[in-house]
Amino acid sequence: MGYGIAEQLISEHLVSGEMRPGAEIALRVDQTLTQDATGTLVMQELEAMNLDRAHTEVSVQYVDHNLLQADEKNAEDHAFLRSACRKYGLWFSKAGNGVSHPTHMQRFGIPGKTMVGSDSHTCAGGSLGMLAIGVGGLEVAMVIAGSPLYLRMPEIWGVRLTGELPPWVSAKDVVLEMLRRHGVKGGLNRIIEYHGPGLAQLSAMDRHVIANMGAELGATTTVFPADDAVREFLRAEDREDDFREVLPDEDARFDVTDEIDLSALEPLIAKPSSPGNVVPVREVAGTEVGQVVIGSSANPGLRDYAIAAHMVRGRQTEDSVSFDVNPSSREIFADLTKLGATFDLISAGARIHQAGCMGCIGMGQAPAVGHNSLRTFPRNFPGRSGTKEDAVWLCSPETAAAAALTGTISDPREVAERLGIEYVRPELPARASVNTDMLVPPLEPEEAAAEKLVKGPNISSLPDFPPLPNKIEAPVLLKVPDDISTDEISPAGARALPFRSNIPMLSEFTFNQVDETYPQRAREVADGPGHVIVGGDNYGQGSSREHAAITPRHLGLRAVIAKSFARIHWQNLANFGILALEFADPADYDRVEQGDTLELDGLREQLSTSPGLTARNVTKGEEYRLHHQLSERQVEAVMAGGRIPLLASATP
Repeated sequence: MGYGIAEQLISEHLVSGEMRPGAEIALRVDQTLTQDATGTLVMQELEAMNLDRAHTEVSVQYVDHNLLQADEKNAEDHAFLRSACRKYGLWFSKAGNGVSHPTHMQRFGIPGKTMVGSDSHTCAGGSLGMLAIGVGGLEVAMVIAGSPLYLRMPEIWGVRLTGELPPWVSAKDVVLEMLRRHGVKGGLNRIIEYHGPGLAQLSAMDRHVIANMGAELGATTTVFPADDAVREFLRAEDREDDFREVLPDEDARFDVTDEIDLSALEPLIAKPSSPGNVVPVREVAGTEVGQVVIGSSANPGLRDYAIAAHMVRGRQTEDSVSFDVNPSSREIFADLTKLGATFDLISAGARIHQAGCMGCIGMGQAPAVGHNSLRTFPRNFPGRSGTKEDAVWLCSPETAAAAALTGTISDPREVAERLGIEYVRPELPARASVNTDMLVPPLEPEEAAAEKLVKGPNISSLPDFPPLPNKIEAPVLLKVPDDISTDEISPAGARALPFRSNIPMLSEFTFNQVDETYPQRAREVADGPGHVIVGGDNYGQGSSREHAAITPRHLGLRAVIAKSFARIHWQNLANFGILALEFADPADYDRVEQGDTLELDGLREQLSTSPGLTARNVTKGEEYRLHHQLSERQVEAVMAGGRIPLLASATP
C-alpha cells in the first residue's frame, strides 16, 4: 500500500524510530514559528542553552498576541524578543504585521517542509502540504538548537471530501462538522489528512481554516496535498518558485477513515463553552447577541472578510451589537481596503482593530457578562475571551455577519433571502499586496555575536527546578473535571498575558478560573511535600503554552494523575519535571477526593523499569494502579527535574 501526504513527509524527515502508531519517532525539522506570548520563554530557554545561532532553515518570531500596551510590560517583551532574534539569527515580525499562522503561510510556508511552533495552531501550515506541528516552547527551543523533534507516531486519519459547499456554507462549517461528529478528543494521537474530489473547490486559505482547527479536535496535525490550489496561492504571493507538488499515492492507505459530503453541510455553530459543542445554526436561531467578532487565525483569509463585507454592504448592523473586525495580516488588510470592503465594514458600524490575535487571546474586545459573543475564532473555553463569565459561540463569517445585521443568532441563508442579499464568491486579486517591510531578517553571524539581550524588569530568569524525589507524599490540592484546558490552568487575557516572561508573577493567576485559592494553598506546601493534581479525560487540552506546566511546577506541583492527557501538555509536563500518570482503572478517579494525601514510593526505580506504578491514598487506606506513557528519554528528563536541568548536567 502507498503513502498519503503525512507518511510521505514523515518518512522524508525521519531521523530515528519506526513509523508504527504509538512508537516514538524523531523528525528533522526545517522551520520554526514562535509568537510573543510563548516566544519570550523560548528565548530564555535558548539563553539557558548558550545557543550560538539557529540551526534551522528558517525560524521566525512573530509579535501578534500581546499587542495592547496598557503599561510597559508588553513593550519590554517586544524589545527582548527583537534583541534575541538579532542575537540568535531569527526573523522578527514586528507588532502589527499579522497573526503568525497566515503571515507565515504567506511569506515562509513551503510544501514538503516540516515545521514546529510554540502555538497549538501551527498545524494551520498543513494547508500548504507541510507537516506543521504545535508543541511546547522548550521543544521549539531544542529544534532551533539543532535537535530533532520527538513524538509518538500518530495514526493517520483519512477524511475524504466529496461534493461542493452550498451557498452561505464555508470552510469553517467543514471543521465544525468534524467537531460535531467527533468532539474535542476525536483526533488525539492522530494526523488528519484530507483528500478526495471535494478539495477542488477549497482554496489554500479555506484549507487553512480547516487545518487550523484540527487542534480543537486534539489532532497532532492536519495535512492537505500541495496541488494547483497551493500553486495558485504561492503565485499570488510572488513565491511560485517555492511550490513543490505533494500528492498522495494512488493506493494510499489510512489507519482510520471518514467521509464528508460538502454539499450536505449547513451553517453550524459551537455553543459555549467548548469547540465540540456544535449544533446547526437553525436550532439556536433567535438567541440574542451582544457582540460579533470576525478575524483570528481560524478565519484569516481575505475571502472571509470580503464575504462579511458583502453581506453588510449598504446596511447598518443592529444597534445592540458591537461589531469588531481583526484583520489577520497587514497584507490582507491592505487587499481588503483595495477591494473597498474596509469601507463597507466601517459604514455598517464595524470597529477595525490592528492586525493580530487580539480578542482571540483575550487581548481586548472582552464581551459583557450576560451577553452572547459570536466569533469566527478557534476556541471558546471558559474565560478565554477576557471575561470570566463569558458566553462565546464559534461560527463562520457568514453566520457572524448575519447576527451582526439582526442582533440574534441567524441562519445566513434565511437572512440573505429575507434581505435580498445575492450570494457571490468574492473576486480576489490575482496578486496579493506583498510588503515585507515589517519582517526583519536575521543579522549576519559576525554582527549577531556582538548583540546583547535587552531585558526589562518584567523579564525573570527561568526557575531552577530540583530532581524528582524517590518518594512523593503530598495532598491532592485540586481535582478537576474532563477537558480542563490550558486556558483554565494558565489563563490568557489582558491581566495575565503581560506576565508571560515573569514566572513568579504569572503563577499568581494559575487555575484562578477554576479555584482562586489554588496559588495561595500551593505556596503553603511548596517548600514541603508539594502537591498533586487529579484530572479527568483530556487534561490540558487547547493551547500549547508551557506556562501551564511551569507555573504549577513553580508552585510545587509534583505529579498530575488523570484519566488521559492532551498531547502537547503531556509533553510539556515531562519537559519541566512533572510526573504525568494515568489511572489504570478510570473509575478510580471518582474514589479520590480533593484534600486526600497520596503516596508514590520508589519512583526512580519504578519509572526506569516498568510503566506501571501504585499510588496509596494515605487518607482512605486505598491503593490505585497507575501507568505512564513516557519514553526512556522522557523518564530521564522527569527524574532530572526537567529537560533543561538534564541538559545542564550533561554540559561540561
